[in-house]
Amino acid sequence: MRAVIQRVSQASVKVDGQIVGQIQKGFMVLLGVHQEDTLEDVAYLAKKIAKLRVFEDENGKMNAALADVKGSVLSISQFTLHAETKKGNRPSFIQAARPELAIPLYEAFNQALIDQAIPVQTGIFGADMKCELVNDGPVTIIMDSKQR
Repeated sequence: MRAVIQRVSQASVKVDGQIVGQIQKGFMVLLGVHQEDTLEDVAYLAKKIAKLRVFEDENGKMNAALADVKGSVLSISQFTLHAETKKGNRPSFIQAARPELAIPLYEAFNQALIDQAIPVQTGIFGADMKCELVNDGPVTIIMDSKQR
C-alpha cells in the first residue's frame, strides 16, 4: 500500500463539479492499494500517518501530529500510485488491486484513521475526481507499507 501524504492548509475534491469532500488543516492522502495488500498494511499505514509529526509545535519545530493540531485527512483512492514505468512510455497498472480488494482496504484505511480520532473526508472510489489543495510548506511524504 502506497500513500502520498501532503500537508495542507486546505484541500477539496469534486466529482461532476460538486464538492464531495473538503478539509482545512491536515493531510491530503493519495492512497494506492497493491494487489498483495492486506489489513496489516492498512493498520501500519493508518498508524504511521496518524502519528506523523510534520506540523509545527509551539516552538516552530516540525514536531506535532494531526491530533495535536486538530487536523483532518482528505483520503483519495489512487490506483496510479502502483504504475509500472520500466518498459515503454505507457504505464502498466497490473500491480494495482482490483476494485473487489481495493475498495474494502481503502474503506478499512479510512476507518482505521477514524478509530484514532482523526476526522476523514473522502472522494468517490473510481470516479473522475478533481482535487484542489494548498500544500503547506510544501511538505510531501511518500510511504509504502512494504518498505518498513
